[in-house]
Amino acid sequence: RWQKIFSFNIWGKIATFWNKAFLTIIVLLIVLFLDAVREVRKYSSVTTVERSLPGRPGAHEHTQMKLFRSQRNLYISGFSLLFWLVLRRLVTLITQLAKELSNKGVLKTQAEDTNEAAKKFMKENEKLRQLLKGYNEEEEHLLQAQNEKLVEDQEKLKTELKKTSDALSKAQNDLMTVKIQSENLSKEYDRLLKEHSELQGRLGKGNKKGQ
Repeated sequence: RWQKIFSFNIWGKIATFWNKAFLTIIVLLIVLFLDAVREVRKYSSVTTVERSLPGRPGAHEHTQMKLFRSQRNLYISGFSLLFWLVLRRLVTLITQLAKELSNKGVLKTQAEDTNEAAKKFMKENEKLRQLLKGYNEEEEHLLQAQNEKLVEDQEKLKTELKKTSDALSKAQNDLMTVKIQSENLSKEYDRLLKEHSELQGRLGKGNKKGQ
């Protein structure tokens, strides 16, 4: 309830004009207090002089009455001056208290907003973690499937490479065999050609002798 009272805008308006009003009133009270002090000192000295002059009996009572009024004004102005100083301090404390309560309310609101934002952030973070976890699991399964497919393709490539290598080796062996056979046939052809030439030569010589 006090927080609501101190949160009124009237305290800000009072604080705006309070300093000027206080200074004006305090100067007036100081002037009245000094005037009362002067009057008390004046009539105190006059009373002392009149006591030494017994020829004027009514003047002493008149001076005592003025002295009483001066003392009364002194007490009133002094009390008023003290009251205004205390009131000044009280208003200052109330203003500071209102500011502190207002700042406390603002800080409390900010703390609540920060707490709500932190809770919201934590919830969103948890959602992101769950989503990332599910995505990681899905990605892990996908990567595992791709890895298995790559391993399978690698095995197929190894098999095809082995078949190709075996076929190439076989082809090289066949080529070497054909080459050797070709060389042997070439040598055999040369030998037969040589024998054929020799036989033709012998036949030619035989025909010449028969003639």
